[in-house]
Amino acid sequence: LFGHEKGAFTGAIQTKVGRFELAAQGTIFLDEIGELPLALQSKLLRVLQEGEFQRLGSPQTHRVDVRVIAATNRRLAERVRQGKFREDLFYRLNVFPIYSLPLRERPEDIPLLVRHFLQKYADKMGKQIDKVPKAAMERLMQYEFPGNVRELQNLIERAVILTTGPTLQLRKVLPDLKQAAAGKERSFRSFEQVQRDHILEALRRTHWRVSGKMGAARILGLNPKTLASKMRKLGIRREDHLDL
Repeated sequence: LFGHEKGAFTGAIQTKVGRFELAAQGTIFLDEIGELPLALQSKLLRVLQEGEFQRLGSPQTHRVDVRVIAATNRRLAERVRQGKFREDLFYRLNVFPIYSLPLRERPEDIPLLVRHFLQKYADKMGKQIDKVPKAAMERLMQYEFPGNVRELQNLIERAVILTTGPTLQLRKVLPDLKQAAAGKERSFRSFEQVQRDHILEALRRTHWRVSGKMGAARILGLNPKTLASKMRKLGIRREDHLDL
């Protein structure tokens, strides 16, 4: 992220510019920010607060102006409580959070993602694959995907590697049949239940602030009055969720 000077460590045969320098006056995307070691978290905080950093092996301070977009599948607030993520860094990053539902709660997106990854890897491997068996697609839509979109992506990549004809061969790479079968029997949540949970999550993350730049309405892309109306309709009251 921050680069290093020549001779900073064994094998550092030349100076290397870090990602933040390369992204100067632009945007840098930090994926899986929740896995960042504590030592690097302090350096990242310095960049966000002071706009400066030092390359490894150099006492010289470099200035940088960069916008940071970070992503994680972790609950950072929990990691803060566990001492695994700096609280000050959490609040520095939590300026404008955007929440995305896990794949298991939006199975209607699975066919679109399957087609996307199929085309991507078929083109990459020089294969002509344009058919996906209906039964296989249905089983994918019943699977929980604990690994979220990445798990689906890796599954489709493996399937493309094993496919020899125009029809995607998913039989050898389909998820555990027991879990898929269990998915058939589980009761699907109503749209109102999904919407209620989504609103509650946004409210919890914003400490029940509805309006304003840091409010749940902005995160959800709703007018504050519309959000308040939905909360009344869905029976959402703060006193019922003090444990959030």
